[in-house]
Amino acid sequence: MRGAVLHYDQDQDYGYINGTDGKRYIFSRNDLSQEIPLVGGTLVEFQPDDGTAHNIAVAAAAITPSSSTGPRPGRPAEKGATGLWAYFRRTVSVNYFNFDGRARRKEFWAFWLCFNLVLAALLGFGILVNLAINGFGINAGKSSIGYLPALIFMAAFGLSWIALTVRRLHDIGLSGWLVLPCFIPIIGGVAVLVLGLAPSQVGENPWGPVPAGVEV
Repeated sequence: MRGAVLHYDQDQDYGYINGTDGKRYIFSRNDLSQEIPLVGGTLVEFQPDDGTAHNIAVAAAAITPSSSTGPRPGRPAEKGATGLWAYFRRTVSVNYFNFDGRARRKEFWAFWLCFNLVLAALLGFGILVNLAINGFGINAGKSSIGYLPALIFMAAFGLSWIALTVRRLHDIGLSGWLVLPCFIPIIGGVAVLVLGLAPSQVGENPWGPVPAGVEV
């Protein structure tokens, strides 16, 4: 059967192929019969078997001289960079109000790491401002105006954190409404840790396929 690669996730070693029969087939690198560029849209031939694809090879019509200049075999079909700051920028921009879909662990931890780094820098700046206002004297620390940027930062990106947590819940196969316990003291901290450690649900679930890379 012929089909086209939908996407491939190198970290989890599986991807999907859209067959010409209108069905979607899951595969891993062990199902390849030859090294092929695992990028979205690559035309392939494969042997279907109960929802999985085996003996995957590049379709004859897709083999052209330009094929050698494509992405390296085995690379994930990602739309862009997947660095920590790339994930953070996407979370606080295009995904700010996005409560649909799924978010992988890397995206979740990237947001927390970058968020806390920026927050720590703003708090440090606030301390210096407060000390300067009070003349670095014995009354230093009584002013709190220097903490205003940190408070604004926390308020500005609070909603993006909620949206990300909902997508992370979707990624492990749970309802987004379970974000509510995260606001309970102590319990919320444990819930966030569990969300950060839980692996993605294998395959497609009601909220979509396993997320690949992000586009920046």
